[in-house]
Amino acid sequence: MNSETRNQHQIAIWLFFVCLMIFGMVIVGGVTRLTESGLSMVNWKPLSGIIPPLNDAEWAREFTAYQQYPEYQKVNHGMSLAEFKSIFFWEYSHRLLGRLIGMVFFIPFLVFLIKGMVSSSLKPKLWGMFFLGGLQGVLGWWMVKSGLVDRPDVSHYRLTAHLGLAVLIYLYIFWVASGLVMNRSVDMPEERKRPAQLLKILVGLIFVQILLGGLVAGLNAGMIYNTWPLMEEQIIPAGLYDMSPWYMNIFENIMTVQFNHRVTAYVIGLIGLYVWFMLGKDKMIMVRRSGHLMMTMILLQMGIGILTLIYVVPIPLAAAHQAGALITLSTALFALRRLQGK
Repeated sequence: MNSETRNQHQIAIWLFFVCLMIFGMVIVGGVTRLTESGLSMVNWKPLSGIIPPLNDAEWAREFTAYQQYPEYQKVNHGMSLAEFKSIFFWEYSHRLLGRLIGMVFFIPFLVFLIKGMVSSSLKPKLWGMFFLGGLQGVLGWWMVKSGLVDRPDVSHYRLTAHLGLAVLIYLYIFWVASGLVMNRSVDMPEERKRPAQLLKILVGLIFVQILLGGLVAGLNAGMIYNTWPLMEEQIIPAGLYDMSPWYMNIFENIMTVQFNHRVTAYVIGLIGLYVWFMLGKDKMIMVRRSGHLMMTMILLQMGIGILTLIYVVPIPLAAAHQAGALITLSTALFALRRLQGK
């Protein structure tokens, strides 16, 4: 192994670890939403906010600040300090993990730069990741601010944007890291071009499905129509496009939002089956195995989603469903990388 290859492998290991931390960040963020803890910290202190309340006086000050905002006044009036500490824990953990990710990314990045281990083609990609990470922090606070006004709930648009950017960062880092350790063929064989195109479409659909899941979470759309496969005892329920103008149904109509999430899952499943069949005919065993892994995750994710709906969004199942979304996306990306390899 030459020095350039060794540098690439070390950088890839670091990036995969950052991916793992982002994965954890998304799960903690999901639990924060599910436990309705996201508005417990009403101030944004990027540096000093890393230190939690350490004594009774600091806890009382934090709780008093929370009591000045609509969530306490309209939803949690009379909440005890012990109950406040419970929801504070999840939001604090979410923000702390975000800061840790920033440190775990930036410090090794500087070391790699100083040592001259980063190639000229890789530098702009890594700087792009750093910029997106900073933007994600600002977007997170912008989301929280939407719930600190008259309506004690964050905007489902901002929630979906926050989730979407997190997944986009994860996707980008995973793709770059995998490219550093997987050899890519100069010319893809003709028989692989069709499944590669379909895999790109599948990755895009999974990303869209995650955004639709953000809308479902933001509107609490999983709390109703808790039957499967029918909604309101119908395949296509009445009321899907009751809002005017029609396109607002896609974002505001709770029934339509849940219906779209269901239908997109079916489309992903069908395309996934077709891609799996095509990958199964490839001469390389690792390509075939990547197809098996991807299809297994698609089916498992669909099953967890159905159970989450039927049991009215219990936190463990909902968190598993959110984790499954990122794992499914990762397996599709991995299959695409394998298809592009030698």
